[in-house]
Amino acid sequence: MPDPAPEWLVEHGIGESRALLVEGDDVLAAKLRWRGDLPAGSRTTGLLVSKPKGRTRGLARLDNGTEVMVDRIPERVTEGSPVPILITRAAIAERGRFKRAQGRILDLREDDSTHTDNIFVSADCVRRLPAGEWEDIWHAASSGEVEFPGGSLLFSVTPAMTLIDIDGDLSPRELALAAVPAIARWLPLFDLGGSIGIDFPTLQAKADRKAVDAALEEALADFPHERTAMNGFGFVQIVARLEGPSLLHRFATSRVGMAARMALRRAEMVEGPGLTLLTVHPALKAKFKPEWLAELERRTARTLRVETDPALAIEAATAQIVPHDD
Repeated sequence: MPDPAPEWLVEHGIGESRALLVEGDDVLAAKLRWRGDLPAGSRTTGLLVSKPKGRTRGLARLDNGTEVMVDRIPERVTEGSPVPILITRAAIAERGRFKRAQGRILDLREDDSTHTDNIFVSADCVRRLPAGEWEDIWHAASSGEVEFPGGSLLFSVTPAMTLIDIDGDLSPRELALAAVPAIARWLPLFDLGGSIGIDFPTLQAKADRKAVDAALEEALADFPHERTAMNGFGFVQIVARLEGPSLLHRFATSRVGMAARMALRRAEMVEGPGLTLLTVHPALKAKFKPEWLAELERRTARTLRVETDPALAIEAATAQIVPHDD
């Protein structure tokens, strides 16, 4: 029998939706969308509030007050006009600044079926993603480190780019080549885009650098991107389409929010009669929205009790079923 074609599976959680691209037993990519996001592929309308003279780029304001940078503004459209908008990049929070969402004036004939948002609309919805797969990706993004045979990748999010440092005990050439499959695997699992810098071990021989470039070429064949050749210091830059915050960006700017949503997922997945006892760090309890807790009780048909433990790590929430109080 032929191998099954890759398919997106979507789990609509509390406060967020999660998606995995699955091929047989392998997970190829992951995506995350928070409720209230304006993701790439969204169609919306707004008022054009700024259009510098002679330019096709300006600023639109949506009904809820959200501002979106828009381009491809037709010459006939003036400030104050309502405009249909296709979101091309979600807003991204970074340390010290906030990047508005980006969009373009919508051509109603345009096919936007490849955008991220359509995955969450049209993919197969499941009650639970394959056991352990989302958790493994989530914990890797939380730590910013993944291991591979002979070494590890260390991911750091900066305003300019996402940096990948390679560490290990192998010889420089062996370590660089061993890291390539792991890089190719984790770029889509973290949903990384934009500018990505890879700091390989310094390779003195030009032949060694060419060998790594060839390995990257093959490993990233299915990952749309542009890439520089390795320079003499072992640095490679990748530029890929950026549609919104990666899982690494979410943790870098909203770690408590990520942990709060994961805590609710854990509480939703425990089973049995009784009430749900969710124990969290105090910062998480303050992050819970009343509607999230109400939805958790509705989904589980159990009463929820939230307790706090300041000794718990932010990411270490626990959930269990306990007998009802008398």
